[in-house]
Amino acid sequence: MLNATQTRGLLVLLLSLFCGHFGWGWFQNNAKSKSPQKEPVYGETPDSQDQSCLCHLTGDLDDCFCDIESIDVFNNFKIDPHIRKLVERDFFRYYKVNLKRPCPFWPDEGQCSIKDCHVEPCPEVRKCIKTCQFPSLCCSNQTKEAFADWAHHDDAQDHFCGLDDEMSPDAEYVDLLLNPERYTGYKGPSAWRVWNSIYEENCFKPRSVYRPLNPLAPSRGAFSTFTQFFRVQLHCLCLEKRVFYRLISGLHSSINIHLCAEYLLDEGWGKSVWGPNLHEFRQRFDPAETKGEGTRRLKNLYFLYLIELRALSKVTPYFERSFINLYTGNSQEDSSTKELLLQVLNETKAFPMHFDESSMFAGHKIESKTLKEEFRLHFKNISRIMDCVGCSKCRLWGTLQTQGLGTALRILFSEKEIKKLPENSPSKGFQLTRQEIVALLNGFARLSTSIKELHNFRTLLKDQR
Repeated sequence: MLNATQTRGLLVLLLSLFCGHFGWGWFQNNAKSKSPQKEPVYGETPDSQDQSCLCHLTGDLDDCFCDIESIDVFNNFKIDPHIRKLVERDFFRYYKVNLKRPCPFWPDEGQCSIKDCHVEPCPEVRKCIKTCQFPSLCCSNQTKEAFADWAHHDDAQDHFCGLDDEMSPDAEYVDLLLNPERYTGYKGPSAWRVWNSIYEENCFKPRSVYRPLNPLAPSRGAFSTFTQFFRVQLHCLCLEKRVFYRLISGLHSSINIHLCAEYLLDEGWGKSVWGPNLHEFRQRFDPAETKGEGTRRLKNLYFLYLIELRALSKVTPYFERSFINLYTGNSQEDSSTKELLLQVLNETKAFPMHFDESSMFAGHKIESKTLKEEFRLHFKNISRIMDCVGCSKCRLWGTLQTQGLGTALRILFSEKEIKKLPENSPSKGFQLTRQEIVALLNGFARLSTSIKELHNFRTLLKDQR
């Protein structure tokens, strides 16, 4: 039993605890009421205040041992400044492409009539290459003989893309700097049909799964309908098929970022203004707008970046050989271009968390060979689908980036041939054409730009808040 004194002491203690708890609760609520209120941001709901486009873009990537933060720092400070300079050099700025090949899969719907879809070719470059009258672009007899020898070498089984016939009268050189990748206004059923064909008919997925994409569905692009049901099935696929889908999704994400970052903001008095469109970016990547799929899309971009980064590190010995010359006819330019290229390649070798491609096609020999061939044919088919894009500028950059990825895959699966390269002479076991080199580096530069643009969009999102 408690005496009177003990009872009074216990009551005082309980009262003090109650008052203290009440006082602290009041203090917290009062402090909250005096703190500045954050203005609501477009697309947010009470349940998604922390679901901004990029706040969940963090941590490790699936299927590899790497984290997003490490890639951001590495790309934005080590790679992006150098590769931007590299692709401005003469050797890398001219890309030969046939934009007149008919679509092999459905009737041609005609070319886009929007003026920004138009590509201005460089017919004088073709003439200079043929006649060797333009010193900064033509080839010596020795180099032309080497190119001819490489072109005649039949290694079709190694190619992941359908290569244009460089002697075709319809193939023309395009100055990539004068025809930048940006939003042209090309959209709707035609654009939807291309991506629908890529995802539905050429991405590996369970055969029983099919749901046509609806281009008219509100707040959904060519991503959404497919990825909502496919992600449930993705874990059931083997690594190789999972990688294939992630590469295509990553490429799609990268292209969408380019269009959002270089959007036609104003067109007045003949002078167009291009810049970032945050609303378009959020429609494509905000979890609230994409039913949580946006972050996954962006992670697939980082995965694709790792794949091409790995390919560049693996192909470095090919370019380190003294007789490999990025020939334009200007010896000083050629020397500095190769020096800059090797600088970029050596940076890629220094990256500590590369994707391990040895885990792919590592099973039973016959099954692995069959899977690898199926992998290659699916990708080659996608490269032909680019001939169905109605916008010439979109087709140009889609073709280049697809060929760049195809070249990266060929490099990854040619490790033995690259290791056997002779130091002082060409090898018929592994060669890269000029087109493949240009596509490889420009394609990777586009991925580098995408990751850099994500940093810019992150800043815009913070400013908006």
